[in-house]
Amino acid sequence: MSDTARIAVLLAAALAVPALADEGATIIVTAPGGDIDGDEARTIGETALAAAGKPDLGRALERQVPGLTLSEATGNAWQAAIGWRGFSASPLQGAEQGLAVYLDGVRFNQPFGDTVLFDAIPEAALATVRLNEANPVLGRNALAGSLALETADGTSRPGLRVQVDGDSVGSAGGSVSLGTAHGDDDLLVVAEARRDRGWRRASPSRLARVLAKGRHAGDGWGIELSGLAAATNLTGNGVAPVELLAADWKAVFTRPDRTRTRFARLVAAPWIAVGTTGRIELRVHGQVLSRRSANGDLADFGPCDDDAGHLCLGSDDDGFTDPLSAGGVPVAAVAGVDDYAAFNRGRERTRAGGATLQWLDVRETGHGTRRLALGASWERARTRFGATSELGELDEDRAVTGLGLVLSSADGTVAPVDVRSALTDLALFASAELPLTSRLGVDLGLRWARNRVVLTDRIGTALNGAHRFSRINPSIELDYALGDGLRFSAGVARTSRNPTPAELSCADPDAPCTLANFFVADPPLKPVTARNWHAGVAGEAGGLNWRAGLWRADTRNDIRMIASQVRGRGYFANLGATRREGLELSARWQRPDSGWHLAGSYALTMARFRKAFALSSPANPAADEDGLIAVRRGDALPGVPRHALDAELGRSGAGWDLALRMRARAGQYLVGDEGNDNRKTPTYAVFDLTGRAALTPAISLVAELRNLLDRRYATAGAFAEINDIELAEAPEASDPRAYAPGAPRRLTVSLLATF
Repeated sequence: MSDTARIAVLLAAALAVPALADEGATIIVTAPGGDIDGDEARTIGETALAAAGKPDLGRALERQVPGLTLSEATGNAWQAAIGWRGFSASPLQGAEQGLAVYLDGVRFNQPFGDTVLFDAIPEAALATVRLNEANPVLGRNALAGSLALETADGTSRPGLRVQVDGDSVGSAGGSVSLGTAHGDDDLLVVAEARRDRGWRRASPSRLARVLAKGRHAGDGWGIELSGLAAATNLTGNGVAPVELLAADWKAVFTRPDRTRTRFARLVAAPWIAVGTTGRIELRVHGQVLSRRSANGDLADFGPCDDDAGHLCLGSDDDGFTDPLSAGGVPVAAVAGVDDYAAFNRGRERTRAGGATLQWLDVRETGHGTRRLALGASWERARTRFGATSELGELDEDRAVTGLGLVLSSADGTVAPVDVRSALTDLALFASAELPLTSRLGVDLGLRWARNRVVLTDRIGTALNGAHRFSRINPSIELDYALGDGLRFSAGVARTSRNPTPAELSCADPDAPCTLANFFVADPPLKPVTARNWHAGVAGEAGGLNWRAGLWRADTRNDIRMIASQVRGRGYFANLGATRREGLELSARWQRPDSGWHLAGSYALTMARFRKAFALSSPANPAADEDGLIAVRRGDALPGVPRHALDAELGRSGAGWDLALRMRARAGQYLVGDEGNDNRKTPTYAVFDLTGRAALTPAISLVAELRNLLDRRYATAGAFAEINDIELAEAPEASDPRAYAPGAPRRLTVSLLATF
């Protein structure tokens, strides 16, 4: 009998287990399966989310979760990627997505590319954040785990709350929250807005978000209605060559790189009680996403070798031989233009909707709490995507100006794109948390899913294709109370991620695409599968809480973005097998009588390739004449720091508190250096100082001095092709390594008022 069959049998038996007692329990629904694996999750409350005065989801996770690291490859805090256990949740295509994200029980990964739009999350409305271990019940793309976000309501956050802040860099913003509750009804409305000049040059951003949430509870039934809207305009100018940063830490390489996002979502969640301990819940949602991007970048355009009056695609090494055209007419060389570039424009519009229907039962037995869940989810998404590469001119300050000619090349590597994608996903799931004895419990999970992606080319036929994926994933975990506050757990889970429409349509090395131009060809990609093991022990005594754990994730068919021989372009491919494993330690000590507290965490993350292969990385100095690098078995995955250390020392008094925090990360290999042939990014340690004072019972003042010592550090790295561009700040620059620079010292002052 297979592992999946065994767990299916155990689940069937669990659903038939009678309860020994019939006492009601609160049912928490933040994702499929309800409060599944809640005892193992890392939970962050509202106070920790706003520890620096204004809510900051990314920084709170980085402080509270061992090993979790923010990567700001774009240089924009609202486009940061979360890296954990060698996987990520990122707003950018090309990252190894591996975390499923839920907002109030509804999946927040965008269906087009599994990306996570952190700029659309209503941070000011968040009440609880929970990071779960890998579990198949928590949906597709939960390779490493899932992030469940829960917003507040009118009962938990009554009255009027106002928060405003400003900082020394030029960022200003705030939020307003109004909550009311009357009998069985409550309502919460939260609005927030922010404008940021950006600490790097030419990097302004602004955003606005609104959440409204209302609930009504009747006799044995209830309903929750919520609406979310977000409008953001972000600038993320990306990594910059190391020699350019050495001359000017605020400099950007090429620009602009702007993304305009408009997002709206409606959710209706009616429920009815089943007996005294269970309920049936339906969550129905619909959403609209509109994104437009404008990106100026270097390009291999130049006068044709056989006709200097017209432009071709090529390179200085191989010559310019592939003619460029615009509207079927050869593109003439432009008088007075010395450096040609590309101005890439992309537009995406997605309409999506779905529903999750589940039965949940939580009751107390003679041995503890029993939780059961059985349900189904369905999702449907339709995306219209278009992209163009426009001929541009590279100015002296490395800004790209579009010249109005939409380009096509003879070999098809540069061409307009207009494609529609249709995604449907159907899943059945079941989970059970069973107390076998007063000390021993078992958690079981099972999910079957069928996923279908259809692509329709609206210009030709090259992008047409249909793909279907189906899979059953099980999980099992044992929990044992050792006594004296000690708890032990161990489990295994199988999870998977299907190729997204974006990846399926950009998977041909002979027809690569840019990040603004995903769709060029349609060869098949295989789903990513992961087998996860974890074991840990936790305890508490005398004001000390601690946890220690070991984990491993073996994946097959990892999907990675690979650089093409054509400048600025790449493609997705399955790259064999990887192993990610490590150790996580955390502890927090608090002495109530003195107000002192001390907390710290350490994580060791080893992420390595398990098969050798050759990989295209033409900007890598170690690449051969064909632009290939050799990746050996045992080489480390790029973008993953091996060591991560966080610490906090603080003290609280009557109406005040003060905390000093440190985050330290080991260096990481640069993206594009899978062969580990170049230096890592530098190791760094950054200190933040936060203070809070209650001016009145209703008004508080919070100040944060981030990067106290004004350290220069990098959160990510890659390669930049700088051979054909003159850097005025560093005229002799020749090093292709490029870093995502960390923000310099910044003082932020926040004022909070509650009425």
